[in-house]
Amino acid sequence: MRITGGVAKGRHLVVPKGGAVRPTAGKVKQSLFNILPRDFSGITMLDLFAGTGNVTIEALSRGAAKAVLVEASERSAAVIRKNLGGLGFSERSQVWVLPVARALRSLAKRRETFDLIFLDPPYDQRLIGATLKLIAQSDLLTQAGTVVAEHSARENVKSNYGALVLHDQRRYGDTLLSFFKSAAKPDPAS
Repeated sequence: MRITGGVAKGRHLVVPKGGAVRPTAGKVKQSLFNILPRDFSGITMLDLFAGTGNVTIEALSRGAAKAVLVEASERSAAVIRKNLGGLGFSERSQVWVLPVARALRSLAKRRETFDLIFLDPPYDQRLIGATLKLIAQSDLLTQAGTVVAEHSARENVKSNYGALVLHDQRRYGDTLLSFFKSAAKPDPAS
């Protein structure tokens, strides 16, 4: 795995040994970054089920200001920290080692918000819908922000989860990228 854009372009990432982690495929990652806005300057990002941290590290390379990566496996988190440190991104990132649901509750209590939320739960474990529902309930997305869910094409997502509305969907073999935006909130002045 390597970084495809930004200040760390061409640098390779360490990947955990064994098959416990399924990193976002290079083709899918490249497509994702071609779809998202080109300028990542100043954005804040939340990465759920971070695995290798591949997608967030790409965003940091392209100028993201801050990232929180949530990964339940200490072994995977250690690899993420090693990659972040090796690329000089440790100061702009935090790695949380805990279950995603707990992390979302904690972030909501802290009233954190993010411009980009990426989630890539293990395929076919029915985590996608439940996690999207928790994100919507936690109110973690900025008004102009985007939630991107990478999931198996066998897993259906609904057209909305609370205020999160499905905006776009792209298929790459067995992988779907589902893009959600916040539903427009009424203007209090009107």
